[in-house]
Amino acid sequence: MKIVRDELEFLASLVPLEGARVLELGCGKAEFSRRLVQRAGVAEVTALEVDEIQHAKNLAGPQVERLAFGYGPAEDIPAADASFDGVVMMKSLHHVPVESLDQALREVRRVLKPGGWAYISEPVYAGPLNDIIKLFHDEGVVRAAAYEALKRACQAGVLREVAEYDFEMPARYASYDDFVAKHVDKTHSEIDYPPAVAAEVRKQLDAHMTAEGARFMKPMRVSLLGR
Repeated sequence: MKIVRDELEFLASLVPLEGARVLELGCGKAEFSRRLVQRAGVAEVTALEVDEIQHAKNLAGPQVERLAFGYGPAEDIPAADASFDGVVMMKSLHHVPVESLDQALREVRRVLKPGGWAYISEPVYAGPLNDIIKLFHDEGVVRAAAYEALKRACQAGVLREVAEYDFEMPARYASYDDFVAKHVDKTHSEIDYPPAVAAEVRKQLDAHMTAEGARFMKPMRVSLLGR
């Protein structure tokens, strides 16, 4: 299977970014948005986040020219019709409430300019890393619902399916604490992590640990859509 090490480079190989106005929905720490404005030659990026704690951190952190932070959910985007050339969702569609998924994709269409594109990157529910994470945060149902919503949106003509890409991305954890920082200590999700679960996670992670850390290949799927 194809290996993608940098999704920004992969995105740039699929769509025109030079001079584009881009919206990222569910931006988290806005790492992808920051790289977009710094490396991809886009005109401007709006990074939207629905988690109030993370949004406040984004506003308090270093500000980057041509990057604006906004607060709001994907199902009610605070932007005018036909405002953006592209919309990016980096592993965030499955965080939209299941009952709001269809509306979120209608909102994506609304804010896209005619001929605009949407890049929806989602983790596939499979693989050794997923087996560890699902011990405390099982996303099987919501990931399936997100994918079904994408298919419905295309079948209904809300968005047009341009292509679908399956690939793997490498992931590395320097230690158990590094893993916890990346997957457990999240403000956007309520995660139950009792000592018994933590012990099992550590046990399974240790089985993959080497002197260079624990390495995995994460299966991913990108839906490239158009308006």
